[in-house]
Amino acid sequence: MRYILIGISICLGIQFASAQTYEAGLILGGVNFVGDVGSSSFMKAEDYLSRDKVSYGAILKWNRSPRHAFRFSVLRANTFGNDIRSDEPRRFNRRYSFESSITELSVGLELNFFEWDLHALKRPLITPYLYTGPTYFFTNDFFVENGELVEGDSTSNFAIPLVIGIKGTLSRQWILAVEFGARYTFTDNLDGSAPDEINSQTNYPTFGNSNMNDWYMFSGLTLTYTFGRKPCYCNF
Repeated sequence: MRYILIGISICLGIQFASAQTYEAGLILGGVNFVGDVGSSSFMKAEDYLSRDKVSYGAILKWNRSPRHAFRFSVLRANTFGNDIRSDEPRRFNRRYSFESSITELSVGLELNFFEWDLHALKRPLITPYLYTGPTYFFTNDFFVENGELVEGDSTSNFAIPLVIGIKGTLSRQWILAVEFGARYTFTDNLDGSAPDEINSQTNYPTFGNSNMNDWYMFSGLTLTYTFGRKPCYCNF
């Protein structure tokens, strides 16, 4: 009897695993850096649309119920800070600048405001959503030398994303989403303002607000393709 129950459990598990709805696709947009160098504005459109700042990545979702999905993404974020873009006279006269690339890995939970059943007959589907989850990123640090920001060694750290978006179906298989997400990082040295985080014995100068960590913000589109059999959400 025990083996029969084990066999039934395995069969149900296989059936359940093959009866989910998945999404896989691409991410495209721009990134704005907010820290101690460059513009201090979160929302200037030109800071996201500047040339050479196109950011891109891939995304995978597992729609676990009509109201939530598990999500994994990889994002290559290209950004920069330039004091001449700042409205603050002190920064404008200082003239620090840097360019940076950030590789971000994020896994977490996406929550839908409305029912999101990709097998429903009613079309089109549309819903706002929220996303957050553990995020880890890789980049290079910076430091001030001879009055300029110089790129240093590779480094990595954690971030907390706070993402809001709206998504809708283009067809039975294709989904388009627009989203904006702020990433609060666990470092103040993405722009070289706190080199003592890397080495407390360093002679490189610190500057800026030591009480505020750095942020980077992504704004853009995701286009995903959905696949999988109709799920039985009653199992969860």
